[in-house]
Amino acid sequence: MTLSDDQRNSWLNTWPGNPFNLAQQATEYWVDAVQRSVLFMDVLRDRGDESNHRAEQTAPHVLSFEFEVVMDGRHLDRPVNYGLLHILQPDGIAPDPTKRPFIVFDPRAGHGPGIGGMKHDSEIGVVLKAGHPCYFVGFTPHPVPGQTIEDVCKAEAKFIARVAELHPQADGKPALIGNCQAGWQIMMTSALNPDLVGPLVLAGAPLSYWAGVRGKNPLRYLGGILGGTWMTALAGDLGNGVFDGAALVANFEKMNPSNTFWSKNYNVYSKIDTEAQRFLDFEKWWGNPVLLNAEEIQYITDSLFVGNRLSDAALLDSQGHRIDLRNVKSPIVVFCSWGDDITPPQQALGWVLDLYEDDAALVAGGQTIIYSMHQSIGHLGIFVSASVANKEHEEFTAAMDMIDIMPPGLYEAVFLDKDEEMLQAEIASGDLAAGDYVMRFERRNLDALRALGGNDVADERRFATVARVSEINKGLYQTFASPLVKSLMTDATAERLRESHPLRMRYTAFSSKNPLLNQIPALAEKVRAERKPVAKDNIFLQMQEAWSKQIVDALDRYRDARDQATENIFLGVYGSPVLQALVGLSTDGGKPRRIGRDIAREAATTANRAAAALRTKEGGVTEAIIRGLLYIFRSPEMSAADERAFAAMRQLRLRTSDDKEMSVTLLKTILREQYLMLQVDEEAAVNDLPLLLPEDPESRAAALGIVRQVAGATGTLTGEAAVRLDRVAAIFGPQAPKLAVVRKKKGA
Repeated sequence: MTLSDDQRNSWLNTWPGNPFNLAQQATEYWVDAVQRSVLFMDVLRDRGDESNHRAEQTAPHVLSFEFEVVMDGRHLDRPVNYGLLHILQPDGIAPDPTKRPFIVFDPRAGHGPGIGGMKHDSEIGVVLKAGHPCYFVGFTPHPVPGQTIEDVCKAEAKFIARVAELHPQADGKPALIGNCQAGWQIMMTSALNPDLVGPLVLAGAPLSYWAGVRGKNPLRYLGGILGGTWMTALAGDLGNGVFDGAALVANFEKMNPSNTFWSKNYNVYSKIDTEAQRFLDFEKWWGNPVLLNAEEIQYITDSLFVGNRLSDAALLDSQGHRIDLRNVKSPIVVFCSWGDDITPPQQALGWVLDLYEDDAALVAGGQTIIYSMHQSIGHLGIFVSASVANKEHEEFTAAMDMIDIMPPGLYEAVFLDKDEEMLQAEIASGDLAAGDYVMRFERRNLDALRALGGNDVADERRFATVARVSEINKGLYQTFASPLVKSLMTDATAERLRESHPLRMRYTAFSSKNPLLNQIPALAEKVRAERKPVAKDNIFLQMQEAWSKQIVDALDRYRDARDQATENIFLGVYGSPVLQALVGLSTDGGKPRRIGRDIAREAATTANRAAAALRTKEGGVTEAIIRGLLYIFRSPEMSAADERAFAAMRQLRLRTSDDKEMSVTLLKTILREQYLMLQVDEEAAVNDLPLLLPEDPESRAAALGIVRQVAGATGTLTGEAAVRLDRVAAIFGPQAPKLAVVRKKKGA
C-alpha cells in the first residue's frame, strides 16, 4: 500500500518518536503543568484563607440548609458547647405536623459540625424531602470548661424532649440519626432515657472497640502500641486541660498515607479545572479541628477505645445508674460498610454479641436490631455520599414507622430493585413501596454476626491485658510526670502548641498570611484567562499518571507492611502469658470478661411474660387482626417483613375501640403485646382468638379480608404460611369470603 504525502505527514506528526512531535508535546505539557501548579497553589491559598476565617468564627459549620437556634446548651444548668437547631424547609413549605421529627447528631471526633447536611443529597436533605420536621445537634469549637460526656448526654436528652414538645401531633417519638462518634453518644443517652426516644439510626458508629479481624482494622491496636491512654493524659496536660482534636484527625490520616500525602492533593492538581471546588468544600469541614476538654477525651479513651466498657454494660453515671445498652427500648438500625476502615462491621455490630448470649435472650429483652452492610462505601461516604443518601438513608427514612413497630429480634435490611412484576403489582394495588426500591427486613440470628469474624478468647485476653497495662501506665504518669508537665503549661503556651500542629501549619503556611503567596491570586487570574489544558494522549501526561500510580503503590506497600508489623507486635507483646499474669489476668483459658446478670431486668422480663400469658383472652377485633397476622408471619416461609405489607396495613386504616385511626405508637404497643403472647404460648394465643372477634359475620369477614390483604401484599403464601392463613380463616369464620391475594409470583 502506498501512502499519500498527506497521510505520510500526518503519520509522522503523530508518531511519538518524531522529535518535532515530541518537542511539541513537551512544550504543551510544560505549559499545562506550570498553569496547573499556579492554579493548585491558588486553591491551597483559598483553603488556608477559609480555614483562618473559620477559626475566627464562634460556631463554624458546613450545613447547606438554613436553620434557627432552638436551644443553646451553653445556657443549661450544666452548660455544654452543644446546640439544637431547627432546619428550615428550602421551599418554605411547613412539614407535615403528623409526621415524626428527625434529629441528626454529628460527630465531635476532631472535626466541626454539619457533615450530615453538607449538601442537598444528605441525611438532612432526605428527611426534609420526605416532609418530616428536621433538627440538627451541632457544637462550637471550644468546650465549656468542666463539661463532661455525661453533661453532653443530659443536654441531648433535653434537646430530644424539647423536639417532642414542639410536635405534639407527631405520630411517633423523635427518630435519632447518630453519625460515627455521635452514634455511641446517643446510645448512651437512650440507655439512660429509654422512654424518651424513637428509633435510632447508627451510621458508621463504633460501639465494640476491640472487635475486628486479623490482617485488617489496625486502628484497634493503637491503644496497645502506645502503651494505653497515658499519652492522652499527656496531651491533655500539654493543652492545659484542653485536648486538641487535630490529634484525632491526624490518626485518621495516618491510616491511609497514600491518600493523605499524595492522592488527595494530586487528584486536585491533575484535575484542577474540575476538582477544585469539591476539594475546597471538603477541606472546609476537614481543616478546622475542634477542641475537647481533657476530661472528656480521657473518659472516651479509658472507657471506650481501650476499656471497651460500653459494650460490657460496665459504665455508670454520676448517680450510679448503669449505662446498659440493653435498656434501649426503641428499634436500633445499624448502618455500616465493608469499605469502612475506621468502623468496620465487627465494631458496629459486635456489641450485640457482647450483650446477648443467644437469640432467645435478645428477643426476651424486647430489643429490635436491624443492620445493613454496604459493600464498598468508605467511612465518610456513609454520611456524605449522594448515592447512599438517595438509597439507604431515603429508604430508612421512608420505612421508619414500620421499623418502629418491628417485633423484637435481629434483622438484616435488604434493598430490592423494583422489577417488572413489582411495578405491575403496584398498578393493581396502589404504590405500596415508594421510590426505586422495596425494603425487606429479613430475620437473622446471632450466628450471622459471628460469621462476620472477630476475636477468639486469646485475642480478647490480649485486649483485656492492654486495658490493665493502660491503667498502670496512666497511674504512673499521673503520679510522677503529670504534676511537672502541668506546672510548665499556661494557656498561652498551650495555644502556641496547638497552632504549631502540622495539621494546622499546612493550612496557615498556604494562606494569605504567607507573604510569599501574595502574587498568586493575580497570577492565577492570568492563567485562567490563558488556560491551555494538555491533550489526554500527551505522552508526558501519561508518564505523570504512571509515576503517580507508582507513588501510591509504594505508599500502600508501606502501609500494609506497617500495619502487619503493628499487629505482630501487638499479638506478641500482649499475648505473653508473663505479661498477662503480671497484670492479674488468669491464663486458664476462660473469658477475660463477662456481662454480669441484671436481676432486676430478668425479674421484669419474667413478670412481663407471665402477664402476657394471662391476657390472651383480652382485646377486640384489632388485636385479633394483628395477632392473626403475627401468627402467619412467624412461619419459616415468612422470614422477612416487607414494607409493602406495612403499607397495606396503613392503607386499611385500623381503628381503635373508640373508632379513631390507630397511631403508630398505639400500633407498636399492641403489636409487641400480641407478639409476646405468641412467643410465650403460641397455641393458647391462637386458640383464644375467637374470644376477640365480633359475632357479626360481616365484621368477621371484613377482619379476615384485612388479614388476607396484608399477608398477601408481597405475593402468594406457600407452605406453612398458607396453612397458618387457612387456620386463621377458619377461626375468623367460614362465612368470610376468600379474597384473592394482591398478586401471584411468576409461574404460580
